[in-house]
Amino acid sequence: MEDLAQPLLDLIKAHQGWAIAIMFITAFGESFAFLSLLFPGTTLLIAAGTLVKTGTLHYLPVMIVAIAGAVLGDSISYWIGRRFGGGIARLWPFSRNRALLPNGMRFFERHGGKSVFIGRFFGPVRAVIPLAAGIMQMPRARFWFANVASALVWAPMLLFVGDVVGEAGDRLIGSGNTALLAFGGLTLFGIAGVVWAAWHSARSKP
Repeated sequence: MEDLAQPLLDLIKAHQGWAIAIMFITAFGESFAFLSLLFPGTTLLIAAGTLVKTGTLHYLPVMIVAIAGAVLGDSISYWIGRRFGGGIARLWPFSRNRALLPNGMRFFERHGGKSVFIGRFFGPVRAVIPLAAGIMQMPRARFWFANVASALVWAPMLLFVGDVVGEAGDRLIGSGNTALLAFGGLTLFGIAGVVWAAWHSARSKP
């Protein structure tokens, strides 16, 4: 996956006007059940955060399209699950990796609606959970809330991690950019929430 990420980063550096489209497609592919295994979305979004420091990319537009792509990817996966049900297991990549969809279904059965939020942060089930939510007929309103809420944390978190890796802390503090600092706080809150959810889940196992 990193072999694909580096050419995309080089493309962004050479053609900055394409950055927004690339970030949207990346976040969408990372979240869409049938493309997730092919997209180095997490790697690319973190790397994009490092480009924010250099001025190659602007934080807010990239963050907005990453959130939009993540929400759309999960939404289409959810719709496919509701529309076609368990028959999806006969399609690639689930026909090739037969444990993939059942694992997502068990995760959803165990954690219910909150699995849509939690699953966003765990690679092995990220794109499968919305599909499972659709198959299990999760109410649309509850799905949309968890979908949007998780994307609002996930995308800024990855960009912020890349920004920190790029030694952006001094830039944020020195510039007095309260919006970015606020998103940084949201990211830390999201990380804490995910860690708590994982710990709580581990404790609840029989």
